[in-house]
Amino acid sequence: MQLMQASRQWATRPDDQRFLSLTSMLSFAKATRQLATESVVTSREIRAVPVDDNKGLGFEVRGELRTPTNWSFGQIASRVSAPASYLRKIPSPLAADCLNYGLQLGEISDTGVLADVRDVRAFTGPNYGRIWNADVLDQLVNRFGDGVTGDFRVPGEFGKAVEVTKSNTTLYASDRDMFVFLADEVNRVEIPNRRNGEPGSLARGFFMWNSEVGSSTFGLGTFLFDYACMNRIVWGARDYKEIRIRHTASAPWKMLEEVQPVIEAYARSSTGSLTQAIEDARKAKFDDQDAVNDFLANRFSAGQAKAIRLVHLAEEDRPIENYWDAVTGITAYAKSIPHQDARVAIEREAGKILDLVAS
Repeated sequence: MQLMQASRQWATRPDDQRFLSLTSMLSFAKATRQLATESVVTSREIRAVPVDDNKGLGFEVRGELRTPTNWSFGQIASRVSAPASYLRKIPSPLAADCLNYGLQLGEISDTGVLADVRDVRAFTGPNYGRIWNADVLDQLVNRFGDGVTGDFRVPGEFGKAVEVTKSNTTLYASDRDMFVFLADEVNRVEIPNRRNGEPGSLARGFFMWNSEVGSSTFGLGTFLFDYACMNRIVWGARDYKEIRIRHTASAPWKMLEEVQPVIEAYARSSTGSLTQAIEDARKAKFDDQDAVNDFLANRFSAGQAKAIRLVHLAEEDRPIENYWDAVTGITAYAKSIPHQDARVAIEREAGKILDLVAS
């Protein structure tokens, strides 16, 4: 099986959206986030305005004029049921009148607005659950370093390590979305009966993607594979599994609770299936609450163990019953820890529990 996701990114991204390391990508995402402002306004507080001698459109949001991106223009047009492709072709004053008719005279609604000092990056629903690229990349850097020198790195070409350049990188980000492809091509997984009854080995790889503005879900896909070619097509792939999280109100917490421990476990595990790891953890039940207490006491202080049990009970309305409950309780507790190093250490303990199930 061939996977084309990375190849499509490689074929379409301009140079300014290509990065040579996870750390440089993280710096870009952090700078973008620092400039961003979020607000929820009514449709009556948004007004389209002709700008640049009636050659373009801006949007006043509570009196502040900003320029829409191509993506956010499509979003606001959709929210008032106007065809964006048509509006882009007609004179700006007429397009503004069409939009304002829906915004000012149509049914009133709440709209989430993501903006920076110049642009409106997104018009979304009021309950859009934004997962910030900076948070995603921060987790990847914590576990995989810069993405070019550790075990998991930008894949080589035909299995051979190469210098990472903008022409072969698999790290992409813009103000609209991000995509990462990393692989461990050194510590390969031995596969019996790989071909013609002979054993062989496969590398582990994963894709991760996200959008802050609503152009895609958050997603993590893991797989085993032979090699990636120069066009970044993944060849000989198998055991492809993925988790997708829609940007609902709870999306940021789902990313923290469901995906972070899986990333940690996958970084050390030989398994190619992340969804199977979750399912196995759900099936691994504790005999009783005394067994839960002993399990947590062997890994955490008395105060931490108590807090983990309580936060799971509060969020799930039932006590910890299986290994996956323990994982979600630990990651939920980790959210309350202000210091990053201590928080990451707790999250890594959650990842180790998935290793126990797989072993």
